[in-house]
Amino acid sequence: MLYADVILPLSLQGVYTYSVPADMETSLSAGSRVIVQFGKKKFYTAIISKVYQPDEFKDNIKEITSLLDPHPIVTPLQLKFWEWISSYYICTLGDVFKAALPSALKLESETYVIANPDFQSDEPLKPAQQKAYLSLSSTKAQKISEVAKISGIANVVPVIKSLVDIGAAILSEDINNTYSAKTISAIRLAKQFSEVELREIHESLSRAKKQQALLETYLRLHKVNKVILKKSLLEEAKVSEGVLKELIDKGIFEIFGHEVNRIDYGQGDMESAYNLNTYQQEAYQSIQKSFLEKDITLLFGVTSSGKTEIYIQLIKDILSSGGQALYLLPEIALTTQITERLRRVFGDRLAVYHSKFNDNERAEIWNKLLKGECNVVLGARSAIFLPFNNLKLIIVDEEHEGSYKQQDPAPRYHARNAATVLASMFNAKTLLGTATPSIETYYNALAGKYGLVRLTKRYDDIKLPHIEIINTKDLRRRKIMKSILSPPLSEHIQNALGKGEQVILFQNRRGFASMLECKTCSWTPRCTHCDVSLTYHKGQRLMVCHYCGATYAVPTTCPECETPTLDVLGYGTERIEEEVKERFPEAIIARMDMDTTRSRRSYERIISDFAAGKANILIGTQMVSKGLDFDNVSVVGILNADNMLNYPDFRAHERAFQLMTQVSGRAGRKNKQGLVVLQTSHPGHPIITDVKENNYESFYMMQAEERNMFRYPPFYRLTSIVIKGKDEHTLDAAARLFAQSLRQSFGERVYGPIKPPVSRVQSLYIRKILLKLENRLPIQKVRDALLYHQHVALDTPDYRSLYVYYDVDPV
Repeated sequence: MLYADVILPLSLQGVYTYSVPADMETSLSAGSRVIVQFGKKKFYTAIISKVYQPDEFKDNIKEITSLLDPHPIVTPLQLKFWEWISSYYICTLGDVFKAALPSALKLESETYVIANPDFQSDEPLKPAQQKAYLSLSSTKAQKISEVAKISGIANVVPVIKSLVDIGAAILSEDINNTYSAKTISAIRLAKQFSEVELREIHESLSRAKKQQALLETYLRLHKVNKVILKKSLLEEAKVSEGVLKELIDKGIFEIFGHEVNRIDYGQGDMESAYNLNTYQQEAYQSIQKSFLEKDITLLFGVTSSGKTEIYIQLIKDILSSGGQALYLLPEIALTTQITERLRRVFGDRLAVYHSKFNDNERAEIWNKLLKGECNVVLGARSAIFLPFNNLKLIIVDEEHEGSYKQQDPAPRYHARNAATVLASMFNAKTLLGTATPSIETYYNALAGKYGLVRLTKRYDDIKLPHIEIINTKDLRRRKIMKSILSPPLSEHIQNALGKGEQVILFQNRRGFASMLECKTCSWTPRCTHCDVSLTYHKGQRLMVCHYCGATYAVPTTCPECETPTLDVLGYGTERIEEEVKERFPEAIIARMDMDTTRSRRSYERIISDFAAGKANILIGTQMVSKGLDFDNVSVVGILNADNMLNYPDFRAHERAFQLMTQVSGRAGRKNKQGLVVLQTSHPGHPIITDVKENNYESFYMMQAEERNMFRYPPFYRLTSIVIKGKDEHTLDAAARLFAQSLRQSFGERVYGPIKPPVSRVQSLYIRKILLKLENRLPIQKVRDALLYHQHVALDTPDYRSLYVYYDVDPV
């Protein structure tokens, strides 16, 4: 008798043991995907973590229901990586499983499924498939558990999987972004003609020479290729589409959609990579030298220095030795421009992976990697979970970015830090690239833990942009500035537009206005579920909570004093867009924020249109600050630097310096020095001075001194403990008890509990406890102590309704 420990896609501690049926004993191994029953009626896809012979027989052990794949879909090294993520970030293996696998690989009783109304099968369905298919609706999604009840099939999950595999059913995850295979128009004979029939058809076309030539061309091409693409056929025969239509109308040809691989980028040309200039070549050689001594190297290169071309050269080296490379980017928006550059060089050896792809596309990339069919992956943070088999290099571009940290749900991992661990498991190298290193990364580089390579010149020796500081406080005092656009900025925009140049305006707040306020009694509308004011979205005619997503109608009168004196406060990107349209009616304006980039296509459209010159002014949030390369941008406006400086967080100044430096780097990227107009009411602030002088060293020294004094990273490790509950009094009592218990082990390292600035989200009250721990403390002992004190303090009936989670290394 064999037993198997399995990981379930549930937030439950540990693994669960099942017995292995005799007919599966030779087929199962760690990483195999199986269906198991959990509870009385629910079925889940589980991943086997271990198969073993037990020391003693166990009673009441359920049997594995079925095996889904002939081969494991998770590698042993991935399982090891999952365990590290679970241990370090204090979450369950089930949480990691849910984050790692595409939903198409995680069938369960609660998964919704719908019949594909366009399904046609060449072969008859098996009895169980037919029974399940007839139980599906083509108009309304049903839970798999409901299909089991209707069809009478006890273990219906594998049957549904087989229907999904042949295209007869669609999973709910894909319904909103309905998956359809990518097809190209191809031509085939309308039926199976005999040779005699083909000769007769050929003769019947003797008076229609072009139609006859088209048929001859098709027959000639068909001897070599089974699939004849419509475009290729018409080009080869040198005839118009009208000639083809005549043969289709006569019943000789028919058009069909030939399915092609969605992630096949064709043949690449490794020689099409740009030659490195002198500075890039020196940096490239320094990185190679650094990799001989260090596993992790920081490439500290100014904006527009051509770091991407160095990355491409390093990837080429890895591919030539048969290895794989992972290229991480913090924002999906960035993949649009970088994909095209990598596709030209690496072709179909490249795969792109991020959350805007639908689930079938992500599953397809997973399977390609399992088969070893691609060598370069370009992706956002979730790409670290893919099944690599020979990973040799990980590039973390814009390594300073907070977007690399997963916030909700668990696992709350940091992709940069996790990537360095993943690389060490493969004995691979990690390159961290940025123009504004995070404090922690630069500290490690100066301490000798990481290698350090500097790239101080922009490509083609273009000068760094000139930064002009505008004192908005003074302009407002003198009543010269009456809106978000200062007169000097407006003048620079007008000049740029007059020369046919482009402008980027940066405001790190979406929506029309921060809030509405009654001018009579100062009432502001707040979310009923969260402790925050609502953001006014004029275009949607709604007020939106940016924490829970709840929407509210815009009131016409104040509900407190019943006067119609509501006014907007603050500027979001939507309001700036309206104002810029009024000020520059001749300009074509694009806006890039969370509201305008809901889908992958919208990212691509906005970026490609702006790059092609279809818009003159791009207004955006932090999305526009990172790595985008536009040749014709001469002016960048940072509309409100104070927003970033005044945020209540120990990283606020670091983020402000990084954002302002990065967005400044979008100006003057080809053949001309750019101009950055930085609007602030505190022109003498040290961070503003450091941004103006591009003085990272001064900024770092000031931040490092403060952080060491107040026990913050990189000198200490932070762990935030978040406790949520519906009853505020119960929550307060539990949080105080938990903190008191923690002090028995950690003493003065425990801070709180505190009430955060936003202390209620989605009707749940929030309290936080912060631990500031010395770097030398063993991680596993800290984890064990935290879970022990949670059990001691909160494992009582009064507190069981509370939700507790840990955010290790919060950003």
